[in-house]
Amino acid sequence: MAMVVVVTEAVPPRLRGRLAVWLLEIRAGVYVGDVSKRIREMIWEQIEALGEEGNVAMAWASNHESGFEFQTYGTNRREPVDHDGLRLVRFLPPEPTS
Repeated sequence: MAMVVVVTEAVPPRLRGRLAVWLLEIRAGVYVGDVSKRIREMIWEQIEALGEEGNVAMAWASNHESGFEFQTYGTNRREPVDHDGLRLVRFLPPEPTS
């Protein structure tokens, strides 16, 4: 089992309710828990199925050099990139306003 953190933004209430079944919502849209890999993967499947136009970041403890791994769902200015085996986050420029 490993610590998991899920941060949601603009997701439907049914996804928030589904996340609350397995994780504790400690702030609006921020969920934490200690779950197995199987449960973590099931949670991610629910995020992909119910996330719609929102965006989600999930991070969990692992044995990698950084001590954690993460994945994201949806559109966001923060984009994960792989740099020599280390996952980092790149910021995209803001969208121009007309």
